[in-house]
Amino acid sequence: MEDGSAPTEPTDTEVKARSTRPISSGTRAGAVREPGTGTGARRPPTIDEVARHAGVGRGTASRVVNGSTHVSPAARAAVQEAIEALGYVPNRAARSLVTRRTDTVALVVSEPGDRVFGEPYFGAIVRGVGHRLSASPFQLLLTMAGTDRDRAHVATYLTEQHVDGVLLLSLHADDDLVTTLDRRGVPTVCGGAVVGSNPAVVVDADNRAGGAAAVSHLLSVGRRRIAVLTGPQDMASGRDRLDGARDALTTAGLDREGLVVAFGDYSEDSGERAMREVLGTGLVPDAVFAASDLMAVGALRVLRQAGLRVPDDVALVGFDDSAVCRHTDPALTSVNQPVEEMGRVMADLLLARIAGETVPAQTVLPTRLVVRASG
Repeated sequence: MEDGSAPTEPTDTEVKARSTRPISSGTRAGAVREPGTGTGARRPPTIDEVARHAGVGRGTASRVVNGSTHVSPAARAAVQEAIEALGYVPNRAARSLVTRRTDTVALVVSEPGDRVFGEPYFGAIVRGVGHRLSASPFQLLLTMAGTDRDRAHVATYLTEQHVDGVLLLSLHADDDLVTTLDRRGVPTVCGGAVVGSNPAVVVDADNRAGGAAAVSHLLSVGRRRIAVLTGPQDMASGRDRLDGARDALTTAGLDREGLVVAFGDYSEDSGERAMREVLGTGLVPDAVFAASDLMAVGALRVLRQAGLRVPDDVALVGFDDSAVCRHTDPALTSVNQPVEEMGRVMADLLLARIAGETVPAQTVLPTRLVVRASG
């Protein structure tokens, strides 16, 4: 104190008065502020704001967010642009309490992991599915079920508590996942028909027409000693491609049993084995139709080892029209199946089933022959 007297303790009244004074913007570090303007807090955008930004109704915006297919492309694009511009993120936890959904879709491939990640077909399917789901609120769970133990584990997991729907791919005749999921009421879509089963919804390529186109082409260029390296007969695609090859012989007025047939599993190794089996009979074919591009690659290696030239001595046709075809020497003639489109259609139909919509039981996508230098 300037007058030299000792300082006095503040009274209770003075303490209360100080405690109620407003804190200035220059308050010291560690002071607590109320949230609001200037603190960095920002209220997340709502679905109503998304709708206003997109110039659509709230119901339309909600349908886009929930993955419904009953929205025009223009409206979907406008809502997606608004979502991105506003940074809208659906509150999955809150919505799941209301809808009782998990916002998760499983893609189950009944093959071992080395095949799923090593063969172009599966990658194309995943791209197609992922492209479609990216415009929906659903997350993709990819799982492989290549053994009986794997299938049992996956079957236990796939309930409505974990997933809203399931895409099934590469099913074999002994796979009962379709029956199990139907019994539980879990919406499913199968990629390909299933031997010995009748799934509710199937998306497939026209394998039979593709096999017929391959062999018809070989016949049209004068080949007559035709060998077919076919796919597994516990899969509908393997059976259909072989039946299509036989159809072509019948149409040409030739003996449909005149085909030399060896069996594989669509892998490159099985193509090698099947080609060796054909040559081991003593017959040298002048044409080979392999039921997959990878099988054709394996066959090409064996033919070269045997001193046979492609296409001079043996014409060669594959199936899939994958990127592999453009890297073989010579470039591989192949049957194109729209694999990525198949994945998109599978996802579309599953989202519609999850939404309670009626969808066609069977969708068959066309195949076409792409002629290159191998035959």
